Amino acid sequence: MRRQDAVNSLCPWSGKPVQEDSLTEYRGKVIGFCNPGCRDKFAAAPEDYPEVLKLLGE
Repeated sequence: MRRQDAVNSLCPWSGKPVQEDSLTEYRGKVIGFCNPGCRDKFAAAPEDYPEVLKLLGE
Protein backbone atom coordinates (compact mmCIF):
# COMPACT_ATOMS: atom_id res chain seq x y z
CA MET A 1 0.00 0.00 0.00
CA ARG A 2 1.07 3.54 -0.68
CA ARG A 3 -0.05 6.80 0.86
CA GLN A 4 -1.22 7.92 -2.58
CA ASP A 5 -3.70 5.00 -2.61
CA ALA A 6 -5.50 6.20 0.52
CA VAL A 7 -9.01 7.66 0.19
CA ASN A 8 -7.96 10.40 2.62
CA SER A 9 -4.93 12.65 3.02
CA LEU A 10 -5.56 13.61 6.65
CA CYS A 11 -6.10 11.39 9.69
CA PRO A 12 -9.83 11.20 10.48
CA TRP A 13 -9.15 11.87 14.19
CA SER A 14 -6.20 14.21 14.47
CA GLY A 15 -6.37 16.05 11.15
CA LYS A 16 -2.64 15.45 10.73
CA PRO A 17 -1.21 14.19 7.42
CA VAL A 18 -1.45 10.47 6.68
CA GLN A 19 1.81 8.58 7.15
CA GLU A 20 3.12 5.78 4.93
CA ASP A 21 3.48 3.38 7.91
CA SER A 22 -0.09 3.98 9.08
CA LEU A 23 -2.23 2.59 6.27
CA THR A 24 -4.79 -0.18 6.41
CA GLU A 25 -7.20 -1.74 3.98
CA TYR A 26 -10.89 -1.87 4.83
CA ARG A 27 -13.66 -3.04 2.51
CA GLY A 28 -11.33 -2.81 -0.46
CA LYS A 29 -10.22 0.78 0.25
CA VAL A 30 -6.98 2.08 1.70
CA ILE A 31 -7.51 4.25 4.78
CA GLY A 32 -4.68 6.39 6.14
CA PHE A 33 -3.93 7.51 9.67
CA CYS A 34 -1.33 9.82 11.22
CA ASN A 35 0.36 7.06 13.21
CA PRO A 36 0.22 3.29 13.75
CA GLY A 37 -1.69 3.75 17.04
CA CYS A 38 -4.68 5.35 15.28
CA ARG A 39 -4.53 2.67 12.57
CA ASP A 40 -4.48 -0.14 15.12
CA LYS A 41 -7.42 1.28 17.12
CA PHE A 42 -9.47 1.37 13.94
CA ALA A 43 -8.39 -2.14 12.87
CA ALA A 44 -9.47 -3.55 16.25
CA ALA A 45 -13.02 -2.16 16.04
CA PRO A 46 -13.83 -0.37 12.76
CA GLU A 47 -17.56 -0.18 13.49
CA ASP A 48 -16.79 2.06 16.48
CA TYR A 49 -15.39 4.78 14.22
CA PRO A 50 -18.10 6.39 12.06
CA GLU A 51 -15.63 9.12 11.02
CA VAL A 52 -13.77 6.57 8.93
CA LEU A 53 -16.93 4.96 7.56
CA LYS A 54 -17.97 8.40 6.27
CA LEU A 55 -14.79 8.44 4.17
CA LEU A 56 -16.11 5.34 2.45
CA GLY A 57 -19.53 6.87 1.83
CA GLU A 58 -21.27 4.66 4.36
